[in-house]
Amino acid sequence: MSDPIEAPERPAAGLSRPRPSLLNGVAEIRHLGLLGALALLVVVGLVTRFDNFATTSNLVSILALAATIGVITVGATFVIIGGGIDLSVGAVMALASVWATTLATQSYGPVVMAVCAILVGTGAGLVNGLLIAYGRMVPFIATLAMLVAARGLAQRMSDRKTQLIQVEGIVQLSTTRLLGIPLLVYVFALVVVLGWIVLNRTTFGRRTYAVGGNPEAARLAGIDVRRHTMLLYALSGFCCGVAAILIMARTTTGSSTHGDLYELDAIAAVIIGGTLLTGGRGTIIGSILGLLIFTLITNLFILNGLNTSDQLIAKGLIIVVAVLLQRRNLKARAT
Repeated sequence: MSDPIEAPERPAAGLSRPRPSLLNGVAEIRHLGLLGALALLVVVGLVTRFDNFATTSNLVSILALAATIGVITVGATFVIIGGGIDLSVGAVMALASVWATTLATQSYGPVVMAVCAILVGTGAGLVNGLLIAYGRMVPFIATLAMLVAARGLAQRMSDRKTQLIQVEGIVQLSTTRLLGIPLLVYVFALVVVLGWIVLNRTTFGRRTYAVGGNPEAARLAGIDVRRHTMLLYALSGFCCGVAAILIMARTTTGSSTHGDLYELDAIAAVIIGGTLLTGGRGTIIGSILGLLIFTLITNLFILNGLNTSDQLIAKGLIIVVAVLLQRRNLKARAT
């Protein structure tokens, strides 16, 4: 039901515990495979564009791009392990960035801007959670509706115009560097560490695996499945709010176009990282490795001057292959 590298140390009451040795070996092999794919991409970069790829500025650029999508990926990992899906993450991030960069909000300073972005993201996630958990809407439909509504509201609020940030405190997340690395990368690292701790060392994480693996068994074990599902989507929205702060710092703007197709990259990273689309198993480490693979692919396409449409085709093929491999592995274990 769960991956022991990042699975709970003990199952929820009334739930059977998987065979740790077998699952642990599977997770290690999968992570090694992802590391091998990363190494292969690095070799491709060194061979094709050594002068541009093997530079400090390019490394920082890769980390900065990964940071924004990576925070969203952490939230998406929780949702998918819990048996759901969130298609609205990119649009919610855009809405949070627009709301936080209005002239009225900026007049209160960076702290209010950051709090505003987080509250907007969490609020949108909470609406998703209420519709899905208590309104019994299919996650795909509920989050698709939020995607359309959030993007439309962002366009309405900004009048389809890019809003410039005039508050230095937000911009400093991108311009200030510690050991040569922008502060926003450290924010991303902090979110990853906190996400790993919550998923592996708390009751909330154990319940997430239980709800995603078998909702009915989790309910019989005393877990409030609906409330937990609602909280998972609120957590995803919270991550979108944090990501909005990072993209505001990186681009010095708030825009309704922010986060376009970020849901593709986030969900793809989670799937490539080994999280089951049906829920109940997954790891933060795997998701981050999947994210780095996608980010490196984007970087290599840009450095080699390849068409953006070709990049999307390549990413689509990777997602299809990852899902097919998941199904094959599940069938192999079933037999």
